[in-house]
Amino acid sequence: MKVSVKVPASTANIGPGFDCLGMALPIYDTITIEETVLPGTGIEINLMAEDETVDEMTFENIPKDENSLIYKAIEMLYNSIGQEPSELRINVQSQIPIARGLGSSAAIIVGGLLAANKLLGNPADETAILAIATEVEGHPDNVAPAILGGFVLSNQEDDGTISYCKLKWPEEWDITICIPDFQLATDIARSVLPKEVPMQDAIFNAKHLAMLVQAINTKDSKLMKLALKDRLHQQYREKLVPGMTEIMNAFAHEDGILGCVLSGAGPSILIISHNYDTDKIKAIVKDIWETQNIKVDIRTMGIEEQGARFE
Repeated sequence: MKVSVKVPASTANIGPGFDCLGMALPIYDTITIEETVLPGTGIEINLMAEDETVDEMTFENIPKDENSLIYKAIEMLYNSIGQEPSELRINVQSQIPIARGLGSSAAIIVGGLLAANKLLGNPADETAILAIATEVEGHPDNVAPAILGGFVLSNQEDDGTISYCKLKWPEEWDITICIPDFQLATDIARSVLPKEVPMQDAIFNAKHLAMLVQAINTKDSKLMKLALKDRLHQQYREKLVPGMTEIMNAFAHEDGILGCVLSGAGPSILIISHNYDTDKIKAIVKDIWETQNIKVDIRTMGIEEQGARFE
């Protein structure tokens, strides 16, 4: 039996929503799991690039054995019903650029879990899949939109379950993702964050997260422009992303630009606009990064309302 799952990319944090906000994007990985017929063949993991922005050379440093994230997720699912995974061939066809802040790890975790769950006869419900995916990934901000689609506010409760709320993203707000040709590993991006933050910074983010949710619910562009500010992670990660300061400054006072934020842990940058020339966005970002010898792939797109689905 063979099962394939198509999973969207995701951008997380969206400014003040550190570790709790995520949005699905129309870039995809397809994960296929097949039960092999020969006993004792074990686990086989194959990674294949399906997009020119996905550098196959990066696959060389990604584990393709029991240490891989996709295997760990599948193993946890099997163990939850008292079994061990064996004799599985796992193929990952990747369009999502790796280590760019676009949820590539969340996509393969979610795809592996959903495919394996179907092979097992669907013993795990959505709640269990979300919980396992979050445990492997570390936080729910990417895995929730990868599973559910759309714009998702999520939280891991004390008992490990994931609570979430989907918000309706205004269709008139454009999403432009700027993907540079260098990687930033999440563990490195996490390592520069302080273990404690000043109380005023925590309050600042709480206020702006509330403003962001209200702005989306009411399609209030002026409020959104005020809301997309952060003091918990971006100021610390700025030094890891060449050109980030210049790009954000370039759009800070532009009418029609609602916000310019890191996508996840970076280095990709997310720009949200309303009635603004997206070709101008591309030209500005390209010029800034080219002065630093950085090539960039820039895509304007809508939100992916549908989450992971079987092929």
